[in-house]
Amino acid sequence: MQNLIKTVIFSLALVLVSGCSYLGVYKRDLPQGNLITEDMLEQLEPGMSREQVQYVMGSPLLETPFDDDQWDYVFRLDEAYGDVIYKRLTLTFDNDRLVDMRTFGEIDTDVDLEPESGPGPAMQEDAPPGNVIDTTPGRTSLGAGAAE
Repeated sequence: MQNLIKTVIFSLALVLVSGCSYLGVYKRDLPQGNLITEDMLEQLEPGMSREQVQYVMGSPLLETPFDDDQWDYVFRLDEAYGDVIYKRLTLTFDNDRLVDMRTFGEIDTDVDLEPESGPGPAMQEDAPPGNVIDTTPGRTSLGAGAAE
């Protein structure tokens, strides 16, 4: 009888422990590439130089290896508990001037990359810059920004 009770308790404990995986693991949004916003696209105009385009959009994610006249800006956001947002902007230059812009994906979709408050480590907005541990032998204080 005691073996039966031990077996039932063990089985019940095993079921309860395996039930913890129902909650899942913590996931977070995973942004990759160049962020492309409506404001950036509105600033682009045909005839702009490469330097002007780079000032507005940043460095291109991809430059075609055999054609210097095409830049690609790609953005992908894999939302933790949602969809995947994909945006792509292809810019074509002629004589170092912007002549064509082609967009693919969900260009009109606004992307909010602000961290959400909730479980997880809190972000310190007022932490002093350079707050690192000083590894100089014989010193145990924090680096710049810390009182000695």
